[in-house]
Amino acid sequence: MSSRPRAAWPLVAVFTAGYLAAYLLPTIVGRLSVYLGLSTAQAGLVGSALLLSSATAGFTLAGRVETYGPRRPARIGLVLAMVGYGCAALAGSVPLVVMGAMIGGLGSGTATAVAAAGIAAQRDPHRTSSLGLLSVSATAGALYLTIPHLGGGHRLPFASIALVALLVWPATARLGGVTPTGPAAPAAGRLPHRRSGLVLAGGMLVWSMAQNALWGVSSRIGVSQVGLSEVTIGAVFAAALGAGLLGVMGAGMLGARLGRAVPIGMGTVIIAASIVLSSSAGNLGQFATGEILWNTVYPVVLSYLIGLAASLDVRGRWAVLAGSASSVGVACGPVLGSVLSEQAGYPVMGLILGAVTLLVAAPVTAVALHTGGRPLVPGSVRRRGGAPAALLAVTTGAVPGAVPKLGAPEQAVREISLPVRRRRPVRAAFRTAGPAGGAGQSNAYASTSDR
Repeated sequence: MSSRPRAAWPLVAVFTAGYLAAYLLPTIVGRLSVYLGLSTAQAGLVGSALLLSSATAGFTLAGRVETYGPRRPARIGLVLAMVGYGCAALAGSVPLVVMGAMIGGLGSGTATAVAAAGIAAQRDPHRTSSLGLLSVSATAGALYLTIPHLGGGHRLPFASIALVALLVWPATARLGGVTPTGPAAPAAGRLPHRRSGLVLAGGMLVWSMAQNALWGVSSRIGVSQVGLSEVTIGAVFAAALGAGLLGVMGAGMLGARLGRAVPIGMGTVIIAASIVLSSSAGNLGQFATGEILWNTVYPVVLSYLIGLAASLDVRGRWAVLAGSASSVGVACGPVLGSVLSEQAGYPVMGLILGAVTLLVAAPVTAVALHTGGRPLVPGSVRRRGGAPAALLAVTTGAVPGAVPKLGAPEQAVREISLPVRRRRPVRAAFRTAGPAGGAGQSNAYASTSDR
């Protein structure tokens, strides 16, 4: 990507088009099962194929977005999404629906990879990722409110994703073209923070798999275990995504003031409890509470994870790789949830997924502690015996940009010892200064000028 960050809203639009399929996964799986005669496991497998295609596109484009420029791959991704999901909406046979879903998944993954690389190049990756999650949550919430009332079988969810890709197309004109790179900055350089990046990518894979194992069968829990109608379940999902909007807005305002480790660690604990509550729900109140609490905290933690991955490499390679690993987890989630629910039941499935979520919280939080730094707040950066650096910047009129903003990660400081050669003073160089205008003063000036 270009070294100068561009406007965030085109990236937010492309991010929305790329992420929307994962957000609409429950209604896609549910409608494939009801209207095409597939079992829960078979419908989950179709959803997994879609998301695996998305992850494949992400892994392929990792580190190559700046070579091609963001505009061309973004447009290719949107075209694939429009064609693939459009064909899946128009097709009536299962093989054609699966083929269209996989082509659309390639388009979603391509768009997401472009957006992730662009977010990493922004001055504030966490803020931009929060805006992206805010946009996709609002779009998915509106669709969950309208789709149950319109019918349309399996066609309407796929057609909705294709329509959003079409609406996002004009935003690609604001993305940059190919950026020439010199020999000093090759496209395939060494990845920084390899150990932390691999741990984070693996953690996001397992974390996303646990989340989407429940998300992929949430509609089936509402229908089979709680006895709710599709309209009621759609209203619950819309309310949950609306609560997610509030959570993302709160995360955006909070920024990095608490660092990344606290929101990721504490948020994951709350998510694990919500998974157990939602999967064991026996009435509308329990089901709605679990889904709303879970969807409130889930995008908050995800925004910090995306921001953490973006902070590991300003060129966005870890952001794309970690996002693609997360897509693999998302893809495996529906199959895992379907198999666990059929073999052990929904409550046992929730206990297993909650335990897995808690286990993966430890290494991911450790990465945030190791690489995220402490938050920069008044008093967190001090000179020895002096005032906070941020406060000094405000009171002394420092040059803008010379001092990090409040909430930015603290920069590591290392002392460097320099050899100092001490010169012995020459006694003859110092004379006694006499009265003003006297000879002693003249002699002092003369001795100084002779040095």
